[in-house]
Amino acid sequence: MTNLCKALAFVLLTLTLQAKSQSKKPNILFCIADDASWIHMSAYGKTDWVSTPAFDQVAKSGVLFTNAYTPNSKCSPSRACILTGRNPWQLEEAGNHNAFFPAKFTTFIESLGSNGYQVGFTGKGWSPGDPGKINGKNRQLTGPSYDSKTLKAPTTQISATDYAGNFEDFLAKKPADKPFCFWYGGNEPHRDYEYGTGVKVGNKRTSEIDQVPPHWMDNEVVRNDMLDYAFEVEYFDKQLGKILEVLKAKGELENTIIVVTSDNGMPFPRTKGYVYEHANHLPLAIMWKNGIKSTGRKVSDYVSFIDFAPTFLEAAGVEQDRSNMQPVTGKSLLPLLKSTKSGRIDPSRNYVLLGKERTDVGRPDDVGYPIRAIVKDNFIYAINFEPERWPAGNPETGYMDTDGSPTKTELLTANRKGQYTDLWQLNFGKKGKDELFDIAADPYSLKNLTADNRFASKKDNLKTELLTKLKQQNDPRMFGKGDVFDKYPYNAENVRNYYNRYIYKNETIKAGWIDKTDYEPKPQNK
Repeated sequence: MTNLCKALAFVLLTLTLQAKSQSKKPNILFCIADDASWIHMSAYGKTDWVSTPAFDQVAKSGVLFTNAYTPNSKCSPSRACILTGRNPWQLEEAGNHNAFFPAKFTTFIESLGSNGYQVGFTGKGWSPGDPGKINGKNRQLTGPSYDSKTLKAPTTQISATDYAGNFEDFLAKKPADKPFCFWYGGNEPHRDYEYGTGVKVGNKRTSEIDQVPPHWMDNEVVRNDMLDYAFEVEYFDKQLGKILEVLKAKGELENTIIVVTSDNGMPFPRTKGYVYEHANHLPLAIMWKNGIKSTGRKVSDYVSFIDFAPTFLEAAGVEQDRSNMQPVTGKSLLPLLKSTKSGRIDPSRNYVLLGKERTDVGRPDDVGYPIRAIVKDNFIYAINFEPERWPAGNPETGYMDTDGSPTKTELLTANRKGQYTDLWQLNFGKKGKDELFDIAADPYSLKNLTADNRFASKKDNLKTELLTKLKQQNDPRMFGKGDVFDKYPYNAENVRNYYNRYIYKNETIKAGWIDKTDYEPKPQNK
């Protein structure tokens, strides 16, 4: 009888511990690169000259999403969508880049912090912009900052932030019984790069690149620029690996939802800040040992960055009425994570919406380049609401919607010599009122099909669906109020109203993300 009692007691204890483990709220580790394209995470098998073993391990031990998109391909509006679960046209000022974050929009991290979670971040949180204040102190949209630890970076342009060390500090200060939500915001592979370090430090070779995107020039300068970018992608991944080791050492790996992604595509012409396939289509792998039972799956449902917030709130058991958040537009990813299926799972996830307003200054009166788009069935259809404006920013002020880079300089220099003018047009020239691309046949979104009668019904159907959904989401641009986005002030006062000050007042203004050689010496008429 004694042995039987002991056995029963052991079984009861085991069941109790299991029940307690299952009822424990999961931790959340959100890992986001700064300007990394999806095709450059090696788990997708698209690129041989970039290796990302930590991302690949998350994908292997969890789920790899093959159709994840940000609604806006610029840093702060993309991150605002993540934090609020709403599309940029639903976020007032926060739908613009470098904005003032409205007080009415509580972030999921602020919400979790008010509902029993220990929260914090290291590196880059929501930025750039002004988060606003609460009781005279800056809001902590991604929680308190943990950035005191530094290390020796391998290049002069890579951040010295010790991401893993700061995460370790965060965990050390966390009460043992509290779940956590931590944001690892890598500063890589955001520009600038130390030119040539992909070869010199990363031991890469320009000959490894199997294809230079066809809208750029293929030469050693561009290939070196791509390898410098690749080296920084790998650095982000290396720090991710260190963070995962910290998590494992602390015994928290099994009960943590680990999300790895990027805020927008690579910081090159016709990518970051645009509305094209490689601008908005981003990497996404999610691992959760306690929650994902069928691992190593590839899911091809269309998912959006606005789906993260409702996912985390549902996993944490925080209902909408306790979240203090504005109603979210996204849908929780938990059904996809807990499924055993691969490929398409949820038939309703057959599209995503994209768009932009002002993603940078450099046009008269600081106006933006408004676009709305829909991706569905391997097609992307976009409406350019102000096609008379310069999509990359005015030439006289350096095409400020495109980060300065050796690749940008090569394209502009060649065009001034009358060379590669077709590539200049693709990267910087004006566009029509709408665009349609077959992503499967044209992944770089180069051939606009709107004038092709064979695709007339496809275009009409996508346009109707896009406009219908935007009206349902109360997009101001659907009701003749789109100019509100142009009237919101740009946060960085030193470059606010840049065009008017530079052109009409001859002011010398430094914009740190473009090069002086980007400015056109004479007007462009293309």
